[in-house]
Amino acid sequence: MLARAGLRYHDTMAKNLTVRLDDELASDTEALARAEGKSLNETVKHALTEAVQRRRDDPLFRERVRRIMQEDRELLERLAR
Repeated sequence: MLARAGLRYHDTMAKNLTVRLDDELASDTEALARAEGKSLNETVKHALTEAVQRRRDDPLFRERVRRIMQEDRELLERLAR
């Protein structure tokens, strides 16, 4: 549906996401947000942004992604025959 509209996945509006945290992690995250004077939403987004960047900087992770992309490409090419 997005492709028909000329949009790519990351060009769409912000996404809402429900995340289930255990009580301790939820409390720690709320305390961190309060201590930094930030919203819980902002604190979680920042943590996710840092996690994504760490993985982008990891050569082993990037190699795994390249391997998955190649496997997906091969599968899609077979399906298109």
